Formats: sequence, structure tokens, C-alpha cells
Amino acid sequence: LNVTMINGVKRSESALLHAGSPLFGQFKDSLRHVQGQLDTSLDAFGHSRSAFARRLGYKQFQFFGGMSEELVFGCALVSLGHSCSAFIYAVDMRTGERFEHSSMRPGSMGMSLSDNPREGSSHCQMGRLQVEQRYFDQPRQKQLKVSIGEEFVLEALSHETDFEPMSLCTRSGYNGWTYANKTAGVALTGSLLWRGKKIDLETIKCMGHHDFSCGFMRPETWWNWACFSGHAELEGGAESAAIGLNISCGVNETSYSENCFWLNGECINTAAAVFDFDRQAPLSEWKIHTHDDSVSLRFTPLGIYEDNTRLGPLAARFRQVFGHFDGYLIHQGQRYLIKRLSGFVEDQFVRW
Repeated sequence: LNVTMINGVKRSESALLHAGSPLFGQFKDSLRHVQGQLDTSLDAFGHSRSAFARRLGYKQFQFFGGMSEELVFGCALVSLGHSCSAFIYAVDMRTGERFEHSSMRPGSMGMSLSDNPREGSSHCQMGRLQVEQRYFDQPRQKQLKVSIGEEFVLEALSHETDFEPMSLCTRSGYNGWTYANKTAGVALTGSLLWRGKKIDLETIKCMGHHDFSCGFMRPETWWNWACFSGHAELEGGAESAAIGLNISCGVNETSYSENCFWLNGECINTAAAVFDFDRQAPLSEWKIHTHDDSVSLRFTPLGIYEDNTRLGPLAARFRQVFGHFDGYLIHQGQRYLIKRLSGFVEDQFVRW
């Protein structure tokens, strides 16, 4: 394995597990081998997880989002051990017209997920809904295909050559962990057939975000999250940079943090983030900043995708709000102005 030293600890650029336990910290690249279900870590009392506990406790989700001035879309594949689900939505940002479709099945019925974000494929077929996410290493790309009969057909390809992903593993609870791999601010190509019209993603300058997360996560957890992709101008000049944002609060904050933004493909870490919003009125304005003042944003909601689930001890309140960001990012003393960039915020509670 190609092993390097990061923060004084050996980290493999290929595999997450070492001697059956995950390596914690940041990685220079996306991992080729995650294989989280092979984890043999011991619990608080020195016992290993049973096969049943590994199957039920291992969680995975993969989200592919696109955003531009004209269109926002999001598609997720979620495997929780006891059940799996998928959703897709798209929003015309000019008219507010929306498309939504979601489905859930017991166990892993109708779904198989790639074990890493670098090579492989994930598939979902639930009734009319068909979803495929594929990961390519050479050249580095991610692909999304969604179809719901002929009513909605989406094909999107993110181009990540010379792009530095956010790749890290953090502790979750006493003996759990989460591996998260994220990208934002990457150009998309492809098309969307919706309402009898075909939209070319490159023509509307659509840019993408991807989230690959898995692990033995906290049985009860919550998070707020913000993400956008687009272009920003350097204050006082005409220079423009491809830009992406990924910051959160409440998850992946144990010793290391997933908080970052991208400038022309370079991943830049930020400090902890604060989300100021009204939980009872998520469609009112959000204010978001980091403690190092590298991120200062206002988010104006335009709509929401939400799902509330209560099944015995299982519960989830998922709210992904789409809209516009305004504000600035600072890097090396230079301020990049954010003006009406499309993106998402989330408020989520889950007990799984």
C-alpha cells in the first residue's frame, strides 16, 4: 500500500481499515478500499461486533447534487441495515416548479452500493425508479443516471481531474466511526429530460457536489450542513474562481473536521461552523459562519425537500432546503465574493 505520514500518523492512500480497525484523520485522496463491514473493532466492554450487529449497525449514504442559476437537483441512495431508500428531486429555480420521487424497501431489497468512492458502482431499482451512480478512477469522474419511466431522465457526469477531495475518518460515539468523502465546485456535463424538454447541464453551467459517507454512526445523531458550487469573484478584481463549499455542525467533528471549501480544485480546511436559523421556520433566512471568519454567509431559502419517519424506535426528520447564498470566503487574506450562488442547507435528526 502507498502509505504516507499525515500529522505524524501513517495513513494508507488505498485502504481505510488497518488490522481490522479504521485509521482516523484526513487522507490526501479518496480511498480505493473502505470495506467497513469488515471492521473488527471491540465495543466498550471488549467484545467484537456480531455479524448481525455489523449488518444492522453499518450505515451508508451516497448523494449526488447539481446546482446552477436555473436548476437544482439532488439524488440520494441510503442503506441503513434494516432498510434502504432513495430519493430524487429537481427544482426549476426560475419558476419554482418541482419534481420529487422517493421510495423505501426493507433490508437491502433493490439496492447495492459501492464500498468506495473511487472505483465501482451503486444501483437502485424500486418500482419505476432506477438509479445508478458510478465511480471512475482514470480519469477521475462520478456519474449519475436516474430514470422514472420517460417522465424524468437525468444523466450527469462530474469531472474531478486535478481536484482534491475532502477525505477523512472520525470517531462516532465510543466505538463507532464515519468515513466521509466529499467534493463540490466541480463542472457537470450531461442532460435532464423533464416536462418534455431536454436541459443540457453544461449549457446552463451546472456544477456538482458529491457525498460518500459510511460507517458505524451514532445511534442517535443530528447535523446541520451547507453546500454550494459555482464561481466567485475576487474582491476588487475581475478574477473568477471555481468554488465549492462543504461545512457542517454536529457530525464529523471528533478531533478532525470535514469543514472545507474549494478554490479551483484545491481543498482548504476551515474552523468550526455556526448555523443560526429558526428550526421551526427553516424557510426563513439562515446565517452561517466559521470561527476563523473564513466563511460568512447568508442563505435565502426558496423551497424544501423533507421526509419525516417514525417506525417504532426508528425516527428521522430530514429537511434539505435549497436556495441562494450570499457573503464571502477568505483565503490567504483574499476575499472571494459569493453572490446568489445556488446550493443546499440541511437540518436533520435521526435515530436509527
